[in-house]
Amino acid sequence: MTTDRHRAVAALTAAGLAWGTTVPLSKLALGWLPPGWLTVVRFGLASAVLLAVASRVGLRSAMTPRVLASGALGYGGAVVLQNAGITRTSVTHAALLIGAAPVLVAVVAALWHRTVARPVAWAGFAVSLAGVGLITGGRGGGATIGGDALVLASLLVSATFTVAQGRLLRGRDPVALTAVQFLGAALAALPFAVITEGMPATPSGASTVLAVAGLTIGGTLLPFTLFAFGQSRVSAEVAGAFFNLEPLVGAVAGVVFFGDPAGPVQLAGGAAVIAGIALSMLPLLAGGQRRSMPRRTDHTLPTSDSGRHNRIGRLATGP
Repeated sequence: MTTDRHRAVAALTAAGLAWGTTVPLSKLALGWLPPGWLTVVRFGLASAVLLAVASRVGLRSAMTPRVLASGALGYGGAVVLQNAGITRTSVTHAALLIGAAPVLVAVVAALWHRTVARPVAWAGFAVSLAGVGLITGGRGGGATIGGDALVLASLLVSATFTVAQGRLLRGRDPVALTAVQFLGAALAALPFAVITEGMPATPSGASTVLAVAGLTIGGTLLPFTLFAFGQSRVSAEVAGAFFNLEPLVGAVAGVVFFGDPAGPVQLAGGAAVIAGIALSMLPLLAGGQRRSMPRRTDHTLPTSDSGRHNRIGRLATGP
């Protein structure tokens, strides 16, 4: 792989691992802040930091209604749904359900950009989804069907946003773009939080405050910026494969720190998710990405690396 791709893989890997902390940290933080307010605080603080460090030129390019709206829906909407789901299900369930994210990204990309992942990647997606089915089939540890459904709905919103993000990144500074999108997420979640949840209560202890701080820095500021940097140099499908690192970290945290059950069904589902991750990563390790599907015209999409990158967005770092 080229130096750019090495940097992209490193950034995307770091982002995936950092995201693994979001579900357990969110579970703790939701002991203080309800879903809407947690979204406001998480993205509001993160946007303040990025707006302070981003270049002025980059911010002028990124500060558009389209970018703000994308952040409101892709970050704000998805995370409000995810937070609502986490309050109704177990940490392990929520973390492992995120294993469905790569296949959702691939499906949305196939429908939107008419590109398809390689067969071995689709096999991995299928195995991961089978694992997700096993996990959601078992209850216990505070898991509910409604909570699982909300988490899956948040993943569908996030997958659509990931595919659209490549075009927004084109020609823009990833840090500035992320800062503006975080601002859009916080602004969109604020009226929802005020109207539906009222004003937040004072924190009951230091642990919830520390969880919010950790979620803002380690679960939001760093991974989202790294992911935007990485996705500016790879396709949406390749970037989406790194989402698979999140459920591994989150599921282990759920079992170790929250006492979530880890019976035979959950273990089998987790093993299937891990096996699917390995299969879906093979094309990336081999240096391949995806094939293009012919449009309903007399021409086909470009098949060169440059053509693919121009449609989805180029990679810059390492979601």
